[in-house]
Amino acid sequence: MTNHSLNDAFVIREDKSYQNGNIVTTLTLNRPKQFNALSVDMLSALQAELDNIASDTSVHVVVLQANGRAFCAGHNLKEMRANTDRAFQKKLFEQCGHMMLTINQMPQIVIAKVQGIATAAGCQLVATCDLAIASDVAKFATSGINVGLFCSTPAVAVSRNMARKQAFEMLITGEFIDANTALEQGLINRVASHELLDDKLQDLIDTIMNKSSVAVRMGKQMFYKQLEMPLPAAYDYASEVMTCNMMTEDVAEGIDAFIEKRHPVWKGC
Repeated sequence: MTNHSLNDAFVIREDKSYQNGNIVTTLTLNRPKQFNALSVDMLSALQAELDNIASDTSVHVVVLQANGRAFCAGHNLKEMRANTDRAFQKKLFEQCGHMMLTINQMPQIVIAKVQGIATAAGCQLVATCDLAIASDVAKFATSGINVGLFCSTPAVAVSRNMARKQAFEMLITGEFIDANTALEQGLINRVASHELLDDKLQDLIDTIMNKSSVAVRMGKQMFYKQLEMPLPAAYDYASEVMTCNMMTEDVAEGIDAFIEKRHPVWKGC
């Protein structure tokens, strides 16, 4: 576990071990007074934690949550206005894009737990996570357009989650949508009452943790890679991945357990 006090850490890391030794890591954005904005320091702290987790084979699931009323209000506008040169702006957006790609490319499943508003790059962060569960009081917007800035980088993630017209409406109007609308339009996976959010999140985590870690890791990599391929190439790639998956001990154990009507004991290799 990362050693930071609650007061000084931009991101707080907590690890929870399951009986099989596998770990669920929770990363908590911890700048509630700044609405957990993605400042340079927040992005750096989050990047460092994600890089450490990505290489840790004992971590199977990552939960990304936030302290305070807001999940994440996007970039820190005061910081952006205080540093108006082009080099700073370009570096900031590249830093943010690199962090988003890390979430996409790391082998662990990353779940966003959204308890409040998620706007602009905060909405992008939700869209980038593999899965997202939200409180029924959460709201989402790509609101840069309201200050004259089209949310171009959030558009990359949002448009890969939602139908085209719904995504563009969010981007071009800057209007908020509620959690149930976000669910209907594909931005998030599940909605729970604020009181039951932790329980519903735990149900989702338990479901994933009970699956073969080999299949989950291979599946995440395969899912995102095939999305960028033409259909024939996607099928060729999928056939190769499925063949490799079939050669693992976990598949043999899983099929035997199914035939024998028992719970599988995953080998993790």
